[in-house]
Amino acid sequence: MMSADLATLAPEIVIALYAMAALVFAVYTRKDALAGSLLWVTAAVFVAVAVYLGFGRDTTTEAFGGLVVDDSFARFAKVIILLSAAAVLVMGQGYLAGRGLLRFEYPALIALAVVGMMVMVSAKNLMTLYMGLELQSLSLYVVASMRRDSLRSTEAGMKYFVLGALSSGLLLYGSSLVYGFAGTTQFDGIIAAAQGQAPLGLLFGLVFVASGLAFKVSAVPFHMWTPDVYEGSPAPVTAFFATAPKVAAVALFARVMHDAFGGIVGDWQQIVALLSLLSMFWGAIAAIGQTNIKRLLAYSSIAHMGFALMGLASGTEFGVSAMLIYMAIYVTMNVGTFAFVMLLERDGQLVTDISALHMYAMQAPGKALAVLALFFSLAGVPPFLGFFGKLYVLRAAYDGGLAWLAIAGVIASVIGAYYYLRIVYFMYFGKEQDDPIPSGGTLVNQGLVTGCGIAMLGGVLVLYYVEIPALAAAISLVQ
Repeated sequence: MMSADLATLAPEIVIALYAMAALVFAVYTRKDALAGSLLWVTAAVFVAVAVYLGFGRDTTTEAFGGLVVDDSFARFAKVIILLSAAAVLVMGQGYLAGRGLLRFEYPALIALAVVGMMVMVSAKNLMTLYMGLELQSLSLYVVASMRRDSLRSTEAGMKYFVLGALSSGLLLYGSSLVYGFAGTTQFDGIIAAAQGQAPLGLLFGLVFVASGLAFKVSAVPFHMWTPDVYEGSPAPVTAFFATAPKVAAVALFARVMHDAFGGIVGDWQQIVALLSLLSMFWGAIAAIGQTNIKRLLAYSSIAHMGFALMGLASGTEFGVSAMLIYMAIYVTMNVGTFAFVMLLERDGQLVTDISALHMYAMQAPGKALAVLALFFSLAGVPPFLGFFGKLYVLRAAYDGGLAWLAIAGVIASVIGAYYYLRIVYFMYFGKEQDDPIPSGGTLVNQGLVTGCGIAMLGGVLVLYYVEIPALAAAISLVQ
């Protein structure tokens, strides 16, 4: 039986062994001189594992006595996590190398964080959940503050660590309450105990667990770390925060709510709907006054997590499917957007003030057009791909009896469109710049900006092929 268990966790084991081997190899060689090659190899490993998961078995298996599960839902989330992590790794190489930050620990830490995320989305036990969550978090605490000569980067890492410890405490306290009233940490046992009229103590545990998970999603009111960490971390690290960990956290949220508390949907639906509502509006309103593009994108991510949680709040199979589709589109939009942010350099320094984008279309019309598609998609303007992502979750909320939340989502989307369209306005109709941003950047980043921009229109044609596996993933979770 042990061989079958190990086979179920083969992707995680392969990446974990690779990360440890890479660390040992780097220590006994030229270390940072090989960091660039190690980064590309790590990205290749991620892509290979993603292909294996995407085209591998299509069954549901549990391992180690039900501690972890390998089903369509976990595989769908893992593929998005792996591909987004690979994209962020390769697009950050030029940025990190140009600032002396490309160290051999970076790809190894990202690999370990990815292992933690993969364990998170496969967790069927509160202890497994916590182990995966902490493996991810400990790695991210380090990469957030990897720029040791920067006070902002150090502050970002410290804030993330302190508030992350608080969220872990909430999660553990909630888990202890759930264990006390359910008598088990297994999701199967918890869902059996939480049927119909659940004990009050179990509901308190649910609230604390949801609060701890909401921090990882950066949902309001547990979002306070996001703007500072996004601004202070190096741009490639910020791009990573905005993609793979968000997918893992949202997938874990769905896993816990449906697998452990699926018998009391009416109770947790209220919590998730409130988190969704607050996140959508606070992310839309607070971003209006931001001039730093990294902080603006931080509030943007908060708003988008509100829309993703709208799909979960519906409590239905279609809601989970809509959430997964939304996250796949969200990751694509963010990869392209952060690849563009890394192109904004002047004299070796990253330009983060959005006023520097005035008349950018005059210097780089092709990139400006791709960015226009990305920001229109983020705003949810039809016929761009982001519009269809929002349409899925709005329909899920309406079908799930949350018409008021769907209406609120439309209003929040209209408010949030302002700061996306403002940047587009600057690029095409702004003032002439005395010191324009040079049109350059690595070929990888230029390719990602262009490719993701094209995907915002062309992706509509292949959306059907994403919907089918997303629905299969949702069915495997909501049974």
